[in-house]
Amino acid sequence: MTAFTQQAAELTPAGLDWLAEFNQRGRERWKVTPFPTRKTENWKYTSLQALADGSYLRWPQASGAELSEQVDAIQGLDACALIFVNGVFSESLSCNKLPDSVEVVRFSQADESQQQAILSKLGTIADSEKHLFAALNDSWLQEGVYLHVAKNAQVKTPIYIHHITTPEAQSFAVNQRLLVHLETSAEATVVEHFSSTDEAQNCFSNAVTELQLDANARLTHYHLHLEEENTLHIGGVHVNLDRDATLNSFMVSLGANLQRTDVVVYHRGEGAHCGLNGIYMPNHKHTVDFHTCIEHAVPNCTTHEVFRGIIGDHGKAVFNGRIHIHEDAQKTVADLSNKNLLTSHNAEVDTKPELEIYADDVKCSHGATIAQLEEKALYYLQSRGVDRERAEIMLSFGFINELLEQLAHIPVRDYLTPLVSELFEKKFDRARAAA
Repeated sequence: MTAFTQQAAELTPAGLDWLAEFNQRGRERWKVTPFPTRKTENWKYTSLQALADGSYLRWPQASGAELSEQVDAIQGLDACALIFVNGVFSESLSCNKLPDSVEVVRFSQADESQQQAILSKLGTIADSEKHLFAALNDSWLQEGVYLHVAKNAQVKTPIYIHHITTPEAQSFAVNQRLLVHLETSAEATVVEHFSSTDEAQNCFSNAVTELQLDANARLTHYHLHLEEENTLHIGGVHVNLDRDATLNSFMVSLGANLQRTDVVVYHRGEGAHCGLNGIYMPNHKHTVDFHTCIEHAVPNCTTHEVFRGIIGDHGKAVFNGRIHIHEDAQKTVADLSNKNLLTSHNAEVDTKPELEIYADDVKCSHGATIAQLEEKALYYLQSRGVDRERAEIMLSFGFINELLEQLAHIPVRDYLTPLVSELFEKKFDRARAAA
């Protein structure tokens, strides 16, 4: 057992009595699971050295849980908002506009029937035996959000879960959990937003999301990692899709000291569809790591997965996309595309698209590309009076703008577009300062 493993196991939550047994199971699983090293295949290109000294293993102070105003919110979203600051719920920044057919409850406020509903689903979607930091999340769990949408309910108002971090005198850890259950033919939109104040952060966030979509349910899910660059964030999104269920998901990471997300989608009912898109833009000395795994266990399901990355400065990106077609999953249609653009000679990307197929009647494809900006395209724009910096910004933005334009919610698109543009501007500001 490593020092970090031991110390993390000893960091116990204030806790809820009805979660005590769940916490203990997570703790025991965390203790017996080997801590990843560079020899661990799924962590081969991503170092966890930043966690090794254990300086983050303390809880935040509750006194830092309030802000004078909501930070970095998505304007115009008209959502039911639950805002957490350093892991503590902020009632003053939150609001609730949901119909009776929807339950949004914090674990600490759940009544007995809600507690039983949570326990019946919690940990059944995220496999903590395969995902070490899911076990750690189980061990540390003391607060979370449970979203339950009743059968046939069509929820037009997005549910907005916003996690904000602020720096404290000592480094600290935040544990975040979201459990979503859409019953048969239910429909909803969930926006998970991770952000921070502008100051240099000293927080380690461990976030796990579990999504259960019953038959014919439809969920639009946004997962936005927009923290300050010193943040450490490790988490996962785990999904069960029953018959004819549809998940449309968009993920984004604009870079952090370390940001790792595991995405696991399990097709458990025929006719299920997964649409998974994402962009990542590490620069400076950021590391962004996406590991996705789509499990096709039954026939007649579809997956469409597209991730695009722009890596600049000394940034590093890791993308491992796996589509696993089980023996009984005939008539599967699945495709995976990963395209990367390197805008610096010091940038690095490690990409590994995988197809593992055990059925013979399927249509599947996968591919990955790594390229640099074309000098011909740059020359063309410069010949039309565009300076080189602006030309690079235009070509880079065009590389990912296709995915941004496809976003179903205009406020989310309008919020992300200037952030992406600002990131390009900062790159050139640093280059000019270093010159």
